[in-house]
Amino acid sequence: MDSITSLPTLEELATQGKTPEVLFWVGCMGSFDDRAKRITRAVAQILQAAKIDFAILGAEESCSGDPAKRSGNEYLFQMQAFQNISKLNQYQIKKLVTACPHCFNTLTHEYPSLGGTYQVIHHTQFVQELIDSGKIRLQEGSFKGKKIVYHDPCYLGRVNNVYEAPRAVLEALDADLVELKKSRSNGMCCGAGGAQMFKESESGSSEVNVERTRDLLKEKPEVIAVACPFCTTMITDGVKHFNKEQEVSVMDVSEITLKSMTL
Repeated sequence: MDSITSLPTLEELATQGKTPEVLFWVGCMGSFDDRAKRITRAVAQILQAAKIDFAILGAEESCSGDPAKRSGNEYLFQMQAFQNISKLNQYQIKKLVTACPHCFNTLTHEYPSLGGTYQVIHHTQFVQELIDSGKIRLQEGSFKGKKIVYHDPCYLGRVNNVYEAPRAVLEALDADLVELKKSRSNGMCCGAGGAQMFKESESGSSEVNVERTRDLLKEKPEVIAVACPFCTTMITDGVKHFNKEQEVSVMDVSEITLKSMTL
């Protein structure tokens, strides 16, 4: 599967008097970062293959406000949040799926007090549901026997306690899934959390993403599985730091799933 049809927007559906079952919240990274756009496409193709009734906000989607909130700019965060909440409520959205744990966390925990209460699902949770319900099927062999290590995103794992869904998806591939010592509640940040991705590094002997990647590479994986566009960037840079990009692939769970799907 390497093609994607145009995605409907809420504005387009509203002119037809329709409201989708699911809103796919793309996020800033998924919209503007070239690497993260591939994750966006993978999620969209999975949703299309499963015949999910979904749409995107398109140009009407603004930043969730997570970077502003984490860097201490409450005023900017609330401006961005209120703009999004106004649109989501206008279109009577109840259920959102997002590939970004930062957006997932903000929409889940920060928006309700501002008037935006929705069912927010991370894409790994949604993909697990699609596999369990038989709406998508995985072919045998694509990753069979391949050594995969999974990196827990902070805002998905330690903050929101979502550990099993991404692992369940990877285990369905019959791959050799290796559990790190620093995983789950004992996991380590990729270095991008708390808006750190957008500021200069503080003094220290090594970059956080380099240390985290060092841990991941100790297991000699063929694939490092991630579930966050920020983690994808930081871990990919770490793999390049160790000159391992020809030996180790950094892939989002959605990309791994798409590559394994049968039509």
